[in-house]
Amino acid sequence: MAKVYPNHSTGNGSSSSSSLGSCTPAPAGGGDGEGETVLTVWRKSLLLNFEGFTVFDGKGNLVFRVDNYSSAKNGEIMLMDASGKSLLTVRRKRLSLGENWLIYHGDEAAGPRFSMKKRVPFLPSKGLASVTSRGVGSCSSYSVVGSYSRLRCTVYDGLRRPIVEVRRKEAASGVALGGDVFRLTVLPGFDASLAMAMVIALEQMFH
Repeated sequence: MAKVYPNHSTGNGSSSSSSLGSCTPAPAGGGDGEGETVLTVWRKSLLLNFEGFTVFDGKGNLVFRVDNYSSAKNGEIMLMDASGKSLLTVRRKRLSLGENWLIYHGDEAAGPRFSMKKRVPFLPSKGLASVTSRGVGSCSSYSVVGSYSRLRCTVYDGLRRPIVEVRRKEAASGVALGGDVFRLTVLPGFDASLAMAMVIALEQMFH
């Protein structure tokens, strides 16, 4: 079996920016700020008998984890860093027309930073979902296009520039690793933790 994670390190391979929700996207975590950030996402929790995600950077260091995926039935999923610190919390919005998920900083329960809404089937649109920033001074908007169930989708910013991509991951031999392992590519100038929060919401909407 191909090796999913070269190293199991809890090194500081990624960071969460405090500027989430502003008009200017935060620098991408897990990278050097100059090139794209390529992460390997594994649909598996590090904790026994838990469902979740485990995310590694290009060097095999653990950067993100989701261990409370089973709590999704309660409409709340927490994204943590390698040490278990809460970075973002994704919560389903109650009493909403259509499926709508809110992204909060840390484990805060008020003042969501972003809203991610699933496309309504009967409306003409090629997108899977739309993402908008919330709060005072917020102006960012993004669209998700493609097929998440096939692990082939892209997030575009308001200028139609691709900023995040989800693709199937292949081993060095060219053999596909299966649907439980995929590649998350984050372009420079965008926060990798926010990209992963979008993946969490897409998982709830389409997987």
